[in-house]
Amino acid sequence: MNALSPLGMVSELPSSNQMQSDAERTTAEVQKDYFVQKDGVKFAGTHLLVDLWGASNLCDPDHIDRALRDAAEASGATILHGHFHHFSPNGGVSGVLVLAESHISIHTWPERDFAAVDIFMCGACNPYHGLPALKAAFDPSQVNLGEQRRGLIA
Repeated sequence: MNALSPLGMVSELPSSNQMQSDAERTTAEVQKDYFVQKDGVKFAGTHLLVDLWGASNLCDPDHIDRALRDAAEASGATILHGHFHHFSPNGGVSGVLVLAESHISIHTWPERDFAAVDIFMCGACNPYHGLPALKAAFDPSQVNLGEQRRGLIA
């Protein structure tokens, strides 16, 4: 049994974007620079801060896991591991998907119909491509979106 299991739900499902063998991926990672060049600026990756207001389906760890997986896969990310904690039968959920390209995390407040989602991705991934999956899964009435470019190189 996984040591994290008593703390919450541990998700070990493989990513459909994980097509290369470990040896191929290791060779590719050694040769690849995961920093991004966009608009003449080089940086580590894009970090989206997504506030979902008027959202639903915020108490079900399995639903939240699937939603974050769908967002990661739509963004082109490789899922390595997931962990979700349900605070009580009707309480919120906190969780994270660890990605080869960084992470997606969520914290939900079902009593306020609110979820805070962080999507940080480097390399060729596009975190904006995951937003439709989040909107479909949580049906928010309002989405507030902020972007940070992490690791800016002057």
